[in-house]
Amino acid sequence: MNATVNETQKQAQQGTAIGVWPTLIYRDGQAALKFLTEGLGFTLVASYAGAAEGSIAHAELAWPVGGGVMVSSVDRNAEPNEFDAFVDQKSSVYLVHDDPDAVFPKAMAAGATVVREMREEDYGSRGFSVADPEGNVWSIGTYRGEIGASSTGARQ
Repeated sequence: MNATVNETQKQAQQGTAIGVWPTLIYRDGQAALKFLTEGLGFTLVASYAGAAEGSIAHAELAWPVGGGVMVSSVDRNAEPNEFDAFVDQKSSVYLVHDDPDAVFPKAMAAGATVVREMREEDYGSRGFSVADPEGNVWSIGTYRGEIGASSTGARQ
């Protein structure tokens, strides 16, 4: 095995490997990074310049509770490719946060548009949904999901 595989396996055993990466392509990647970090609270882990000035070929952002997203700009390559069409397809991502009330004003100050006001859900979550300046929906709430909630598997 090579070193990369060994490191990946070590991270998985420690529970730090991320196995699912929502990936979003933006027209203005720099503005997206600003919104995601200042407005929602992501931490920028890596960012690589694209072909066009100011574009992002690839960026990784970590969510404080775990997980992350990848972001790029549509003009990241000198020539268009098959992924560029995704810029016109909006995404929806759910983020777990212990205090969504603290995130909401920051998201609004960063240019978010309310999709769903803060509310209590019948399944025990408190949260809200906003659209970023390019129309992607970000839902932030306290619900942590069922995965890992019990060792018996799926609920019946």
